Amino acid sequence: MRHQVSKDLYAYWNRLRGARAAPDRAHIDPAAIRHILADAFIVEVDADGAFPLRYSGARINALWQAEQRGESFVDLWEEQSRRSLSAAMTTVSDGAIPVVAGARTRTSDSARLDLELLLLPLRHFGKTHARMLGSLSAPSPADRLGAFCVDPLELLSMRIVSLTARPGARMADERARPGPRLVVCNQ
Repeated sequence: MRHQVSKDLYAYWNRLRGARAAPDRAHIDPAAIRHILADAFIVEVDADGAFPLRYSGARINALWQAEQRGESFVDLWEEQSRRSLSAAMTTVSDGAIPVVAGARTRTSDSARLDLELLLLPLRHFGKTHARMLGSLSAPSPADRLGAFCVDPLELLSMRIVSLTARPGARMADERARPGPRLVVCNQ
């Protein structure tokens, strides 16, 4: 994780999780993460694989200059990225493991915007495979955010986050013996 929003959200989620695979949606306190709420979202895990947004933060809405609540999260991505994104979201839901990814888009004035995506599993009413908490953030809050609409997102890279590591830190044994990685190749 490179962005502070991702690190903060992961740390909060990890504290709530404790020894469980995932915290319950009911335990999420918006006041506790108010400084990153604008970059956060909650996605429903549905049978159709559309992953509708149940909550969409203000900065996410500003990217498309429209409220995204109720919209398909997968549809915000370009066609070539959707299959890999859906597979990653299924991994998060089924395996109860976090995923971090790099994404890119262009604004309507052709400026490039690099983003970081974090996906975290959530339980809902005690049920797994129900929700995901996530963030989609730029390295620093864009001062022109909302001035231009963005193109669909392009998925650049993706990896599973170790549940034993601190966000942004690598442990000595991880450097010596790398774990499995999820690699996306868009050709």
